Amino acid sequence: MQKKIFFLIGITMAISACDKHDPILPGVRSSIFETDSINILNTPVPNAPENIAPVEYDDCPYVQKSDNTLWDGERKIFSGFATGNYVSGTRQPICNGGYVYAGLSTGEFVKVNPRNRQIVWIADVYRQSNMTGGASVVDIVAPAQIYKNYVYVGGLGDAFCKISDKTGNSAWCTDIGTAHPFIITGETIYLVDTNNHLNALRMRDGAIYWRMAIKKSRAPEYRNKTIVVGSEVFNAETGELIKK
Repeated sequence: MQKKIFFLIGITMAISACDKHDPILPGVRSSIFETDSINILNTPVPNAPENIAPVEYDDCPYVQKSDNTLWDGERKIFSGFATGNYVSGTRQPICNGGYVYAGLSTGEFVKVNPRNRQIVWIADVYRQSNMTGGASVVDIVAPAQIYKNYVYVGGLGDAFCKISDKTGNSAWCTDIGTAHPFIITGETIYLVDTNNHLNALRMRDGAIYWRMAIKKSRAPEYRNKTIVVGSEVFNAETGELIKK
């Protein structure tokens, strides 16, 4: 009887330990994104620039494999949880300030110190409900961007987040999935979501100035105060369709 009691206590402790915030990987991480609301302002973007400079990062010689590993030549600097649910294609981590940043097929985004192979932080970039069902694809395939001490990253788990580069904590997340590179102007983020919309997000809180339907999901380009998505051209301030 005593053995049975200890066994039941052990099972209870194991179940309680496997809550939604338990990391698959060691290290400090932010809470799982749970909010499923979107704040659409339906207002113009203020002070959209005429043009923007291309994003530049440090040279990044590291290789990212589909099994969520990062390599420095023959030396493995990071190993994540391998999963069979992922989007095929070439992955390229980004480097900044001597650190390596990578999005994983498990919906996690990591910052790694390649010198000692230590994980600085891990952030979960997916909506809680996307983890139910067992076959969800929460892959982070869109390249992240770093801007003024924050990392901006989104994936297929219906979450786009502004994350502190220092702590890995989310300043905000909004319920948008993306698979394409996005545009940062300094005040606004232009992003094509997985539901074929072009969104203009306010950088300080993730609110959406405007949202417009598009013909086909493609990476947006910024040209002369317009956003070009394939053959369609939109006014960067109002979202008005200028050319079909």
